[in-house]
Amino acid sequence: MPEIHRNIPDSAGLNAFYADPAMRQLLKVYLDADTFAALLPHLDRMGALAGGELEELALAADKNPPVLHLRNRIGADDQRIEKHPAYQRLEHYAFGEFGLAAMSHRGGVFGRPDTLPPLAKYALVYLFVQAEFGLCCPLSMTDSLTRTLVKFGDPELVAEYFDQLTSQDMDVAFQGAMFMTEQVAGSDVGAIETVARRDDDGDWRLYGDKWFCSNPDADLAMVLARPEGAGEGTRALSLFLLPRRLPDGSPNAYRILRLKDKLGTRSMASGEIALEGAVAHLVGDPGQGFKQMTDMINMSRLANGVRSAGMMRRSVAEALFIARNRTAFGQRLADLPLMRRQLLKMHVTAEQGRSMVFHTARVLQRADAGDATAAKVLRILTPLLKFRTCRDARKVAGDAMEVRGGCGYIEEFSDARVLRDSHLGSIWEGTSNIVALDVARATRREGALAALRAHLDALSDEAGNMLPGGLRETMTRACAYMEAVAADKAREGEVRQAASAVYNAASAVIMAWEDARMSGSTGDRARLAAMVLKHKLLPADPLAGGDESADADLLDRAIREAEPMRQAAE
Repeated sequence: MPEIHRNIPDSAGLNAFYADPAMRQLLKVYLDADTFAALLPHLDRMGALAGGELEELALAADKNPPVLHLRNRIGADDQRIEKHPAYQRLEHYAFGEFGLAAMSHRGGVFGRPDTLPPLAKYALVYLFVQAEFGLCCPLSMTDSLTRTLVKFGDPELVAEYFDQLTSQDMDVAFQGAMFMTEQVAGSDVGAIETVARRDDDGDWRLYGDKWFCSNPDADLAMVLARPEGAGEGTRALSLFLLPRRLPDGSPNAYRILRLKDKLGTRSMASGEIALEGAVAHLVGDPGQGFKQMTDMINMSRLANGVRSAGMMRRSVAEALFIARNRTAFGQRLADLPLMRRQLLKMHVTAEQGRSMVFHTARVLQRADAGDATAAKVLRILTPLLKFRTCRDARKVAGDAMEVRGGCGYIEEFSDARVLRDSHLGSIWEGTSNIVALDVARATRREGALAALRAHLDALSDEAGNMLPGGLRETMTRACAYMEAVAADKAREGEVRQAASAVYNAASAVIMAWEDARMSGSTGDRARLAAMVLKHKLLPADPLAGGDESADADLLDRAIREAEPMRQAAE
C-alpha cells in the first residue's frame, strides 16, 4: 500500500468490497447461500482490482482516448479504431476473466454449470464501475444485445452468433452495440429515417445516418430502421442485426465518419455512422422493432442504474476515507459538523440507489422465470431507477469532489473523471424527462404502478416493526399522486416530482424490508429508510432548524467500519 500522507489522503489500493461491509450483508439477503459462497472469492478479487490495477488502467485509458484510422500506411481503405492497451486490458478483465457479458446467458462462468442470477453480474459490475465506467457501456450493450437476440431472433441467427457473443476468449469474442439515435430522431424514435430495402437476393440492406453510436466498431449492432413503404411512426419500425463483417471477412457497407469528443466516458469510442447499403438480418417480426428494441433499452437502463449506484458508492467511500484521514483546524474532517451533515446526506442517497438496483435485479430474475406480476413491477422500477439514481449520482459525485477539495479538481485523482462520467446516465437510453414520462406511461397504460404498490405493500408486511412509522401511508400517497398526474395531461409538468416521490417511497420500503431479512441486523437500513421518509418525503420547514445528533452513530459506524476492512484487504 502507498504511504498515506497526513494532509492529502490517498485511498489507492483499498479493496472496494472489503471496505463496504454493507454490500456483503445485502448480498446475503438477495442471493441464495450457495451462489453467495461461490461468488465471494470473485467479489473479493474484483474489489481488490477496483482499488488497484483497474483504477490505474482506467486513469490511463481516460487520458488516451480511442483514435479512428481510415486508411493504412499505403493508402488503402482500412477503417479501424485504435484502443489504448489500458482499455484492452480492462476488456480482458470484464469480458474475459470475469465473463460479465456471458454469465446471464450460459453456464461455465466461474465453473458454475448454469447461468448465474442477474444480481451476480450486477454486483460485480457495481464493483468494476467504481474504477472504470466507459467500458461498462459496451459491456451492457453486448449483454443486452445477446438477450434481445435470443428472445426475438430466428434460431438459426441466434446459433450463428451466440457462442462468440458469450465467449471469454478475447481472440474470438464479439461485442455488441445499439445504433438508434439520428439527428432528427433523438428521444423521438418515431422520427427515424434510416431505410431498410430488400435487394434482388432477398437480403435486407440499410441506408441512412446514425448520429450517436457508442462502440461503433462492435462486431454486431442492433439497429432500428423503417422498411421501405412501411409507413410512419414507431409502429412501422423493424429491428435488424448489423454485422461489422460479412461471412467472407470483408467489411459491411457502412462507415464510421468520426468519433465524438465527449464530456465523459472518454476511454470508450462513440461515433457517427453512415449506412450505405449494409447487409442486415431482420430480428423478429416486421413492424415490431420498437417493441423489441425496448427490451434492450430497458436492460441498458437497468445497467445505467447499476453503474450510477456504483459510482455513488465509490464517491461516498472516497469521501469517508478523506474525512477519516485528513485534519483541518485541529480536527478530523469527520468530526466537523457541516462535513458530517454532508457525508450523511451522500450516504443516504447512495444507499437508496444500491437498494433499488439490487432489488430490481431480484424482480428481473422472477420476471424472466415467467412471473407476470414481477414483469409489471420491473416495467416501472426500471425507468424509476434510471430517472432518479442517475440524477442523484451527479450530485453525490460533485459533493465527493468537494470533500477532497482542490485535489479533487485535479485529473491525477479520479474525482473529476467520475463526475464527468456520472452525467452520462441521465442522457443515454432516455433523458430524465423521457424516463419520467415513461413512468407515467407505464402507470396509465399498463397497470405497472398498481403492481408496484401491491409489491411494496407485501414488502411492508414482511418488514414488520422495521418499517418506519408513517412510511406505508406515505408510500400510498406517493403512488396516488403518480396515478393522478399520469391520468391528467394538463399535469405533465409534475411528472418528475411524482416519479421522485415514488422512487423515494419505494427505496425506503425496500431498505426497511432488507433490514428485516438481515441476520443479526443492527437496524441501520431501517434508520436509513426513516431518514428518506423524514428528509425526502415529508414536509419540512426550512427555517425551523433541526437536530441531526440522533443519526450521529449511523455516520460514525460508516466511517469506522472501513478501517479494519482496509487491514483485511492488505
